[in-house]
Amino acid sequence: MNHFELFNLPVELDIDLAVLKNEFLKLQQQYHPDKAEDKDQALIKSSEINQAFKVLSQVDSRAGYLLSLKKQDHLLDQSISDFEFLQSALEIREQLDEAHSADDLISLKEEVQQWIDSLVREFKIDYTEEDWAEARDTVRKLRFFQKVMADIDKAEDRFLDDDSFDLDDDF
Repeated sequence: MNHFELFNLPVELDIDLAVLKNEFLKLQQQYHPDKAEDKDQALIKSSEINQAFKVLSQVDSRAGYLLSLKKQDHLLDQSISDFEFLQSALEIREQLDEAHSADDLISLKEEVQQWIDSLVREFKIDYTEEDWAEARDTVRKLRFFQKVMADIDKAEDRFLDDDSFDLDDDF
């Protein structure tokens, strides 16, 4: 059984994340080690459910998993060799490093989301056309932008935490 089947989802890049979460919670209740007779088996199954959820909950790992189902996931850890992409990636990283407030990150976050949306469209085309080399390259780029988005979220949290700190606060 593949991850999509486990959660009763279609085997495709676009999935309903609310359905994924609901199915995950149902399965976690069903296979919770505290409720099972065979705790070792339940622990193994619970771990499998967690791993499958983690893979399907992010678009980059979901795309990579789709490639693995087609036995086309080799070389995904290779570096990106697209010079123009690397230049854009460097510029985005510099913008993130130079951000001084949560407001500075708003437009950067929008730009990164546009990149992700574009790469998702590109992956769908590559996958449908079985252009595996391009699909793998697109997954690598998606991974990069997912990491950047996570870093933006961390930076936003840091800025918001800094803004909420006041020396006059009662401890």
